[in-house]
Amino acid sequence: MATIAVIGTLDSKGEEHAFVAEKIRARGHRALLIDVGSGDPPTVTPDFTREQVAAFAGLDLTDLLVRKDRGECVVAMSKAAPVFLSKLAAAHDIDGVISLGGGGGTAISTAAMRALPLGFPKLMVSTLAAGNTAPYLGTKDIVMMPSIADIAGLNRLSRLIFSRAAGAICGMVEAKIESDDARPLVVASMFGNTTACITEAKRIIEEAGYEVLVFAATGAGGKSMEALIDSGMVAGVLDLTTTEWADELVGGALNAGPDRMDAVARAKVPAVIAPGCLDMVNFGEKASVPEKYAGRNFYIHNPQVTLMRTTPEECSQLGRIIADKVNRYEAPAAILIPKRAISVISAAGQPFHDPAADEALFSAIRENARVPVEEFDEEINSPIFARACAEKLLELMTAPRN
Repeated sequence: MATIAVIGTLDSKGEEHAFVAEKIRARGHRALLIDVGSGDPPTVTPDFTREQVAAFAGLDLTDLLVRKDRGECVVAMSKAAPVFLSKLAAAHDIDGVISLGGGGGTAISTAAMRALPLGFPKLMVSTLAAGNTAPYLGTKDIVMMPSIADIAGLNRLSRLIFSRAAGAICGMVEAKIESDDARPLVVASMFGNTTACITEAKRIIEEAGYEVLVFAATGAGGKSMEALIDSGMVAGVLDLTTTEWADELVGGALNAGPDRMDAVARAKVPAVIAPGCLDMVNFGEKASVPEKYAGRNFYIHNPQVTLMRTTPEECSQLGRIIADKVNRYEAPAAILIPKRAISVISAAGQPFHDPAADEALFSAIRENARVPVEEFDEEINSPIFARACAEKLLELMTAPRN
């Protein structure tokens, strides 16, 4: 028997959450009703009150409830609910979580779900599930299920949707997970322009007894990789495709934010870094490129993706950024540079071949990095470079540490 948290605003959605809890119990599981509302008193009796939830985060609801500022209350409960739910999960008091909500309920409940580990069952039935869900999901594996109609009482449609949702969360907690936890985990960043390198490096590292998870350097992919590194599950990082920093610096579409490459410093795990695909900034179709970049060197990757070559000035800034990030790492780290090309299309004879820009990048790394920098007269997708990166990471992961 599993225990499933049914969390939501029980002042306005109490009947609906109680219905889901009943369906969960009918499947032989426990259901804990958790109130994170801030309006009228809950319409059903919760197992945990809003005051208890708030108290876990050191929050006194009294003044907030008196003011009746809904936005202020949603913000406050969005801070308290993650603390409360993560403590229940850490104590193994719950095995999954489900919620039903509109705008406020979705904001509060998904904030709580984002505080839970990857792999922990999370299901949000929401009126917002058909729109842009990125702010609610973050980098976590939250399942967003459309409520279709508004969550406003029980009717023939809502009973159908909520029953299926209850069945879904029960199925998630009942699922048997087969995994080989004996192998240490390595994460790697990859783009289409570095696929050959990562594929070969992955093969070598896995032959050495590790499991390698590859993340696409698409902004969301970089954020997800950072989140996994922060989880403490990772033994080593092969960050050979740092291209998201080009988008962050120049204003491209695939940036991962200013915290990209910071998780390694917090997790204190060995890492090998390369300036993969820092020659390119990603935009959508050609018409989406800002007018200020008229006259730059562009490459049409496909009708939906336009790449722009980084300049020597931008590359110099990127080199300093990469060096500064890696300088903060406390675990063993190294930067490896493929001098002949940092992507498929920056090789000699290709549209982004620009020796001056590349040298500006490499010089900035050399001059600012306080970790070992190794240079290779190879293209990034060369099997020689791929092997060098893999073997360097294996060396760093197995070296004695003080």
